[in-house]
Amino acid sequence: MLNKGVGAAKPTVPIEQAMYLKHFKLTERPFSITPDPRFLYMSSHHREALAHLLYGLGEGGGFVQLTGEVGTGKTTICRCLIEQVPENVDIALVLNPKVTAEELIATVCDELGVEYPPEIHSIKTLTDILNRHLLDVHARGRRIVLIIDEAQNLSAEVLEQVRLLTNLETPTQKLLQIILIGQPELRDLLAREDMRQLAQRVTARYHLEPITREETGAYIKHRLQVSGFTTDIFNRAALNHIQRLSGGIPRLINVLCDRSMLGAYVEGKLQIDKEIVNKAAKELLSGDLGAQGRRRWLPLAVGGLAVAAIAIAVFYYRPWQLVDIRAALNVDAEVAPPQPSSTKPTRAPAADAATTLSVASRPPPDTGSSLQDESLAVLLLDADKSSYRHAWKALFAQWSVELPAHVKPDFCNFAIENGLRCVIGKGTWASLRHFDRPVILTLVATDGERVPVAVQHLDRDNAELVLGGELYRLPIGQLDNHWYGDFTLLMQAPPAGTMLMKTGSRGADIGWLRRQLEIIQGIDLSTENPLYFDDGLHQQVLAFQRSRGLVPDGAVGRRTIIQLNSISLQSAIPRLTGGIS
Repeated sequence: MLNKGVGAAKPTVPIEQAMYLKHFKLTERPFSITPDPRFLYMSSHHREALAHLLYGLGEGGGFVQLTGEVGTGKTTICRCLIEQVPENVDIALVLNPKVTAEELIATVCDELGVEYPPEIHSIKTLTDILNRHLLDVHARGRRIVLIIDEAQNLSAEVLEQVRLLTNLETPTQKLLQIILIGQPELRDLLAREDMRQLAQRVTARYHLEPITREETGAYIKHRLQVSGFTTDIFNRAALNHIQRLSGGIPRLINVLCDRSMLGAYVEGKLQIDKEIVNKAAKELLSGDLGAQGRRRWLPLAVGGLAVAAIAIAVFYYRPWQLVDIRAALNVDAEVAPPQPSSTKPTRAPAADAATTLSVASRPPPDTGSSLQDESLAVLLLDADKSSYRHAWKALFAQWSVELPAHVKPDFCNFAIENGLRCVIGKGTWASLRHFDRPVILTLVATDGERVPVAVQHLDRDNAELVLGGELYRLPIGQLDNHWYGDFTLLMQAPPAGTMLMKTGSRGADIGWLRRQLEIIQGIDLSTENPLYFDDGLHQQVLAFQRSRGLVPDGAVGRRTIIQLNSISLQSAIPRLTGGIS
């Protein structure tokens, strides 16, 4: 139970942050990423999201869905909702959905204080116990709302069990209202064919967008006022830069503002401009925390602040103290150490290099020709809108497909015409190696602009990429400074173009699937109806998915098809790694 009394202890503040609070005469940290209701700022999007959730609760049954990117404020909305539910509503909150169906029901019982024998592991028994409790609560004129956070991590089996919980009802009313909160992947999950029964029960849904430039200024001003500062610390240029770098995501705004205020303190300034924000962003984005990076701040500290500023900067900028924007975005990127170089990379026109540089002719790794991070940052700043077409042209070239000049975006539609499909998502270097296909990465320049590049080869330490129509080879660690996991790749579709096959499906591509599994697994899957997805085929799909590190759900979607194509060793399919894992 949380202690909400007057005597509750306040969290301790690290020494370097405490000193910058004194510098700005603040009572507390204005940009902590912990959800404190006193700092709540409701943008127009947040108010709309809350209204949708409250409307959904008023429907008295079924599902309510809230999605949004990491850091946009879903948890804040959830807390506001909990504070506004009527007194006769009990809340069960599930924060870790990576559980089995039995564990989920047990967790709901624990949240509601429902007792059950610890030796029980039967879904039916647990459901019966929960149902009796729901009926008792209903008889007392109360309602129960189940909130599942990070719902995109629910497995298909657990989601089906969640759906079945909404079947608990009286002749006139549902006994359980369920709110699903998750990242955008939750929308994709519920859009699947096998999730249609659950999707049909969603009575209200809302996708939370980032806040606007005007709202970013109001958001920052509001948090400063709560912390005791009544004038503007960030000038207009600084606010514009924060908006570009953060994309309007509140959590990233907090991280950038917090680091910028520390930088202003070390420089002895009370006003934060674009230059200070840029320095803060560079530290956050690059992770280059060497002595040279720290010395940018120190010469400006004078008099009695000099010794303190040096101590603070050294302490604050230790690598293990770094607040990483990747962490704020919840991107599990593999960060390789920087590999500086004193020479420029060699370049080749992408139109030629992308099509003629074969695996056999690739030069050996040569750190002398790798790109300095400063040079990459400059190239990203100089990139224009043509980079988008250059990246897609290079990607299609890897598949021996020419992108005509008259074809306009969306290029994914053009891919379909050539038997290909787009896979768009977030990932790490490990996931890209698992896909093993040439890929377009979205890099972020220091001014916040998003620049697409085509990565056509990846070895253990280096990447070959097309940027602005030219080919570069550089260490992976330098890409990490500008990549937050966004990728797009192409995959070969089955002959008839079916992108989802599961038990009960019929068609020519079921026959293709059987042949692939027969070849790969060395088994005989002949049957009276080879174009029907039966239980035997389902079991073989499960075995294949487990062998390839896929989610064993028995449904053959994009990821499973990619792995089938990889093992079939089709010569026309380009590889990202050339077999290097």
